[in-house]
Amino acid sequence: MTGTGTGVGKTVVTAALAATASGSVAVLKPAQTGTVGDDEGDTAAIGRMTGGVERTTGGVTTLELARHRDPLAPAVAARREGASPVTPERIVAAVARLAASHDLVLVEGAGGLLVPYDDYGGTLADAAGSLAAPVLVVCPAGLGALNASALTVRELRHRGLDCPGLVIGSRPSDPDLAARCNAADLPAVTGVPLLGALPEGAGRLRGAEFHAVAVSGLAPALGGEWDAVGLGAAR
Repeated sequence: MTGTGTGVGKTVVTAALAATASGSVAVLKPAQTGTVGDDEGDTAAIGRMTGGVERTTGGVTTLELARHRDPLAPAVAARREGASPVTPERIVAAVARLAASHDLVLVEGAGGLLVPYDDYGGTLADAAGSLAAPVLVVCPAGLGALNASALTVRELRHRGLDCPGLVIGSRPSDPDLAARCNAADLPAVTGVPLLGALPEGAGRLRGAEFHAVAVSGLAPALGGEWDAVGLGAAR
């Protein structure tokens, strides 16, 4: 799970995928930055959103490998603390451990695809390459989405990685012209389908209410019932 940048809704989309998935699910956050002490990190937020969702296989397992106080790229945040970085190899090993006891492992990256995790330039893309894992891209609804999404998908293709599609992480209830046009233009510009759009504020929900939003906001390919018809602007 990657995004076109920070704050686009990766955590909410990850939680939605976990909520709608069949089988046992684990969510890995390799490095959490910008948190201090007992601040709620992304894994805790995912646990909160998916908590109380009725699942025949139990709850969602979450794992955080490292936590850093500075809101920076993981490599930089670790260096400033004198901490060991989370390398792509550590991510791969953690996924292997989780995969041994779960049907699905979701990995939520930090920031965008090429954000460095270690001082050698290791990225989430490197870990995905070692795992031969598909990478879903979370993008914003409005201005800037087309360029950032196209660049991210192009880099995935350049690395030979599969990108099943895009999900808009936070779509306003009253979208402006750019958001309406982007919903129609993103597939044409990137060459991959739009597989969902979660409503703004979904991250404040939990349990059955969050599950209902996840189902209605994700396409059938991702375990939901979302339909893009009527989402874009009139041409």
